Amino acid sequence: MTQADYLPLREATFFILVCLADAPKHGYAILKEVEALSDGRIILSTGTLYGAIKRLLEQGWIERLDGNDTDGRDKKSYCLTDLGRRVLKAESNRLAHVAMLSQQVLSRGNG
Repeated sequence: MTQADYLPLREATFFILVCLADAPKHGYAILKEVEALSDGRIILSTGTLYGAIKRLLEQGWIERLDGNDTDGRDKKSYCLTDLGRRVLKAESNRLAHVAMLSQQVLSRGNG
């Protein structure tokens, strides 16, 4: 399969991958960053987030990093895999192309 075979992504999936593009994050950090990046439009429940994480792990787009927080408790963080990064890039390119096309059509419209 190519990256294009996975597209288009669900909006929540896209934002989760974007959150993980710069550094690994744990679940709560992903929830908060998705909300911030989407200007509050997307507020994931924990059930939705962990369902998406399970699916992304199964697809090989993210991987789990086990570690401990400052209190010594287990804390699971997640990071993008190479495949996940390629899928995110393909979706970003697709969205940019869609935006460009719509702007072209709107610019030649009637006002």
